[in-house]
Amino acid sequence: MNALSTGELWQRLTEQTRQALTTGSLISIETDYSFIEDGGVRFMVRRAKNLKRKLADKISQTTKENKTNKRFNPFLPPETDLLVGEIQPDHVAILNKFNVVNNHLLIVTKDFIDQETLLTPQDFYALCWSMNEFPSLAFYNGGEVGGASQPHKHLQLVPLPLCGAEISTPMDAVIQTARLDHSPQSINASPFTHRIAALPDVSKDIHTSANKLYKLYLTMLDDLGLSPVQKQDTWWQSSPYNLLVTREWMLLVPRAREKIESISINSLGFAGSLFVFDNAALQRVHEIGPMQVLKGVVEEQTLQPVI
Repeated sequence: MNALSTGELWQRLTEQTRQALTTGSLISIETDYSFIEDGGVRFMVRRAKNLKRKLADKISQTTKENKTNKRFNPFLPPETDLLVGEIQPDHVAILNKFNVVNNHLLIVTKDFIDQETLLTPQDFYALCWSMNEFPSLAFYNGGEVGGASQPHKHLQLVPLPLCGAEISTPMDAVIQTARLDHSPQSINASPFTHRIAALPDVSKDIHTSANKLYKLYLTMLDDLGLSPVQKQDTWWQSSPYNLLVTREWMLLVPRAREKIESISINSLGFAGSLFVFDNAALQRVHEIGPMQVLKGVVEEQTLQPVI
């Protein structure tokens, strides 16, 4: 496996994307999209146009699992055409096989580690190293309720700006109105429970930055009542959550449920990007309002349509 050198991740990512599209290993989910203004944020809502190939792959995967009585792990080993390279010493960079966002990268532990274990300083090193390569949003779906589709630990990275926004993410329209410092805080304009903080310049010293981000992550978990639990010498999350990181800020959001009605939410929802499967779900997002959809998966409440 080729180790990635500083300054080459973006080139390797785009080259591998072109190759994987050519061979058919990379399956981009075709979508159309619309925008919904809510709470000062211009949310992008993507609607799937054709999921047949992905469903066929899921059926094939389930058949393999039934034959072996073991859950299929697409990361051990990863498909050759999806492999971008090694992020030394503990992670590999892999293309997201079923991508909605172009050049969507997964940062995966070399060995199997459960997705619901706590993130480590090594995970944050891989995150900081990757984010330093090109403007990007890193995110982590903490457990199935948080939107994780695989139990093997993986962070994710998508290029910025997101959704064609003039700013980094649609949610930055709200974030930029807050006076963030390096301590966890809440933004009044965001109706869902969260913690957010400004970040140091990760380009100066990646090891130091990774340790700072790790400590901030632990502080945010504690502030939200999500302190980790230890089981057999391993630290585990005590509750599901979403973590989002740019070069400017870190956001952590607790989760109460995976979806509202048929509207599933992962970390990207809290950056201002939603994904729905059909017109009925899109209509419900319009009726409820994106901010209330987000609040609905964070807190125990009954949703009310927007008036």
